[in-house]
Amino acid sequence: MQKTLTIGMFQSGGVRGSWKIPGRESEPNFTDLDYWITLARKCEAAGVDFLFFADSYGYPTMDGAVIPGAITHNVNFTNIDPQVILSALAAHTEKLGLVTTVSTQVEQPAVVARQYRTLDHLSKGRVGWNIVTGSAQAGSALLFGEPLMAHDDRYRKADDHVELSLKFWEGCWEPDALQRSSITQTWADPNKVHEIHHRGPFFASDGILPTPPGPQVTPTLFQAGASAPGRALAAKYAEAVFLAAESKALAEQIADIRGLAEENGRGRDAVKCLIAGTFRVADSYDAAAAQHRAQIEAISLDQAATHYAYYTGIDLMSLDLDRPIPESAAAGDNGRTNIERFLGPDAPTVRQILEEFRANGVMGKPFLGSPEEIVDQAQAMIEATDADGFLVQPEPDGNHDQFFARVLPEMRRRGLIKDELAGNTLREHFFGVGCTQLPDTHPGAAFRAHNVLV
Repeated sequence: MQKTLTIGMFQSGGVRGSWKIPGRESEPNFTDLDYWITLARKCEAAGVDFLFFADSYGYPTMDGAVIPGAITHNVNFTNIDPQVILSALAAHTEKLGLVTTVSTQVEQPAVVARQYRTLDHLSKGRVGWNIVTGSAQAGSALLFGEPLMAHDDRYRKADDHVELSLKFWEGCWEPDALQRSSITQTWADPNKVHEIHHRGPFFASDGILPTPPGPQVTPTLFQAGASAPGRALAAKYAEAVFLAAESKALAEQIADIRGLAEENGRGRDAVKCLIAGTFRVADSYDAAAAQHRAQIEAISLDQAATHYAYYTGIDLMSLDLDRPIPESAAAGDNGRTNIERFLGPDAPTVRQILEEFRANGVMGKPFLGSPEEIVDQAQAMIEATDADGFLVQPEPDGNHDQFFARVLPEMRRRGLIKDELAGNTLREHFFGVGCTQLPDTHPGAAFRAHNVLV
């Protein structure tokens, strides 16, 4: 049976690449609200499920200092706050899901809970939280004046953070607590608004989230991170997960997440697995491949190394280019996903890693060709991996216009995507009309106000 695919559009909340093109340096861009409103309206008109903003406080560092090339080439040096952007986009869209990243490493649960509950109200239930421990941890630690935390400890902290956030969302307010009664002069029934008592390894609370529930109660939960702890976190809490790798690795990661979700009592289909895909469309495969080669040639190995350092903290240019990453360099506490993908018995050389990052970055190989060829490739990837859809990466100038104009119509013609979005909330887009709140099988359901909260 053919799957109906979920489609999200990726943005980073930062400046797009058009500034590098002579004559286009001053085009409206990342600090111009109209730029984002126009993009969101295009996404909504195209009928995609959601617009996603990645985010991070980090930046590429080496030996406790910023890498100058990261500033020169803009590796995460223009980001603005995506949550502020989303509050504006909510007013200019009606159906489009709006998703952003917030790190469990630097934000407090009560702050995150109130921010997303506010956005859930403002968007009428269309907001999602991408749960991450944060990328470029060394830069983030410098910014916040904190020591760098070990990778697995960051995921223990993330688990504690999400648990407390769920307690705030699900446990503070009973469904009928808010009364707004002028007759009894009662805003809310104090017997139905509850304190949360939480003592975890990283966070504690004896308080109440004072913001009443929005349409979803808990925002739709996403996760990005393909390391073993990341997959475990996704299988426990996420409703959708972002993954980027080649077909064989993707299939293994997705099978692992589905199996872990089943072990957690959630069912194998509780988590939508979305492939981060790059689509380069032209009139033919050869034309698209030539465009891709030209993009690769515009990126130096030094630039590729700076991007790799952003995700991992490893300076590939300081290593032997003709040998794999040595075990000593691979044992750090920065992000693991882009280290582990290049380890193992068939590990590539450092030079090969640089060439791979130069060509594809953190993504797998792009889909290249005419619309028909690209959709053939995308369908084959879905069948080979058991994925549920795509998180579509921007085109070279930062927009998605070619994907909207040429790829989506071919997907729709084949019945691969929805003719219209289900329901009005983001969770309904994923799981069907009426599925506005977490299902009873989700661990967050155990924290609902009629249960004992500890």
